[in-house]
Amino acid sequence: MGGLQPWHWVIVIAVFVLLFGAKKLPDAARSLGKSMRIFKSEIKEMQADSKSDTPPATPIASERVDNAAPDNATAPATEHPSDKRPA
Repeated sequence: MGGLQPWHWVIVIAVFVLLFGAKKLPDAARSLGKSMRIFKSEIKEMQADSKSDTPPATPIASERVDNAAPDNATAPATEHPSDKRPA
């Protein structure tokens, strides 16, 4: 009972023919098909763009600078870093 039976389809088609006319129905179907093809191609293009726009995952750079001088390089050459005592 939930589905449309063949005589329901006949009534629906008859209503469409009466409303739009037999000459305009092929043009309407053609333009609908063209619109669906355009919509489908735009969706594919958007999906391709979104895949190419996403940058590859890169690791987060450390805040520490690797080129910086070590702590003992600033101490005088005669002192050892462990010899520093509070005054």
